[in-house]
Amino acid sequence: MTQPTVAQAPPHDPRLTNEDLAPLRKQTWSSYNIFAFWMSDVHSVGGYVTAGSLFALGLASWQVLFALLAGIVIVNVFCNLVAKPSQVTGVPYPVINRVVFGVLGANIPAIVRGSIAIAWYGVQTYLASQSLIIIFLKFWPATAALNEPTFLGLSVLGYICYAILWVAQAAVFWRGMDAIRRFVDWAGPAVYVVMLVLAGYLVSRAGWENISLDLSQGESLGFAESIPVMLSAIALVVSYFSGPMLNFGDFSRYGRSFDAVKRGNFLGLPINFLFFSLLTVITASATVPVFGELITDPIHTVQRIDTPFAILLGGLTFVIATVGINIVANFISPAFDFSNVSPQRISWRTGGMIAAVGSVLLTPWNWYGNPDAIHYTLGLLGALIGPLFGILIAGYYVCARQRVSVDEMFTMDPGGRYWFSKGYNPNAVWATVAAGVPAIASVLVPKWITVVELAWLADFSWFIGCGIGFVAMVLLERRVPRIMPA
Repeated sequence: MTQPTVAQAPPHDPRLTNEDLAPLRKQTWSSYNIFAFWMSDVHSVGGYVTAGSLFALGLASWQVLFALLAGIVIVNVFCNLVAKPSQVTGVPYPVINRVVFGVLGANIPAIVRGSIAIAWYGVQTYLASQSLIIIFLKFWPATAALNEPTFLGLSVLGYICYAILWVAQAAVFWRGMDAIRRFVDWAGPAVYVVMLVLAGYLVSRAGWENISLDLSQGESLGFAESIPVMLSAIALVVSYFSGPMLNFGDFSRYGRSFDAVKRGNFLGLPINFLFFSLLTVITASATVPVFGELITDPIHTVQRIDTPFAILLGGLTFVIATVGINIVANFISPAFDFSNVSPQRISWRTGGMIAAVGSVLLTPWNWYGNPDAIHYTLGLLGALIGPLFGILIAGYYVCARQRVSVDEMFTMDPGGRYWFSKGYNPNAVWATVAAGVPAIASVLVPKWITVVELAWLADFSWFIGCGIGFVAMVLLERRVPRIMPA
C-alpha cells in the first residue's frame, strides 16, 4: 500500500505523531475527488430516507426541496470554514484541534467525534445489510427461514449480511486512503446511473401526467404555519451532515489547494444535492400511481418492482452507496481520532477497526428501527457536534487569526505555543461544557418531560451548540487570552 508522504520535522514528539498524523508534503486531491467524496456521502439509503421523511412534516414538495437546498447551502459554507485550517497545514481534524484545545486537550473533541462515528458506522452498515437481505431472499428463497429474529433482535440472515458488509468495508479501508479515494471516485456516479434508471422506469410505468409532486403525508399547513416547520427541516439537513462536516479536515488536508476544495464542495453539495433531491422526489412520487402508496425507502421501492435484475442491480447499488458513506464518514474519522489519543500504540488502521468492532456491540438495529429515531438521533448527534464546531471555528479564525505554527502542534515542550496548561486550554474545555450542556438539554429535556412547546428545540440543537460554543470561546479568550497567533 502506498502511504502518504509526510514531512518529518525534527521537533515532532513521538507521543504526538505518527505517519498518519504528520503534515502532508504532497496534497494531490482535485475538485473531482472532493466532489466524489460528497457524492458518496449524499447517495446513501440514509440520505434518501431522511429526505423522504421530511414529507411527513406536512410540507409541500417545493417546500421540502427548498428546505433541502437551504440546509445544504449552510453545510457548504460551514464545510469551507472547517476545511481551510486542515488544507493549509496538511493535518487531520484532531491535530488542528491542538491549536484550540491544546496538544493533549485535542483528545476531547477527537474522542467525542470518534464515538459518534462508531454509532453511525453501525447504523449505515445495518441499512446496507437490508439491501443484501432482499437479494438473498430473492435468489435463495430457502434463506427466509434464517430471517426470523433470534438473538439480540437480529436474525441469522441479518447477522450474515451485516458480517459480509463489515468485512467488505474493512477490506477497502485497510488498503489505505488511496484505495478509499478510488472507491468513492466511482461509487457516487454509479449510484446516479441506477437512480436515473429507477426514476425513468417508474415514471414510464406511471405516466408523467399521473405523477404529483405534492407528497405531503401530514396535515396540510398554511404558509405561515409552514415557516417554522421548514426551518426545522433545514436544521435537520444540517444535523444529518454535521458529522462529516465537523471532521471534513480529514479530507480537505489532501486537497491540492483551498480553491480546489471549495469547487469540490460547491459541486458536491448544493449542485449534487439538489439534483439528488429532485430524483428522490420524482422517484417517490412515481411510487404512488405505480404501487398505490408512497414509498420513501429506495430498498422497499426496488423490492416492490419484484424482478430479479432490478432487485440485484438496485440492491447492490444501494449497498455500494451506503458502504461509500460509511467509509468516508464513519471509518476515516475514528481512524484519525483514536490514533491521535496514542499515536505510537494506535495506528490509523487500528483506530478505524476500533470503530468497526464497537459498532457491532451497539446493536444498531435495535435503536434505529423506530420511525422517529431518524429525527431524534440527528438532534442528539447535532447537540454533541455543534459545540465542537463552533469552538474550532472561533479558535482558528478569531483567536488564532488563521495563523498557526505547524511544528508547535507536535511538541510536548511545556513552553510550547499550544501546551497552555498541562497540555489543555481551559478556555476551550469550559466552552465545551458551556455549550454542550444546553445543546444536549435541548434534545433530552423535551423528551423527558414531554413539553410540546419545547419539542422544536431538538431540531436546532446543532445551531444552539455551535452558536453558544463560538460565543463562549471568544468571550473566554478575550477575558484570559491563551491562543496567541503564530
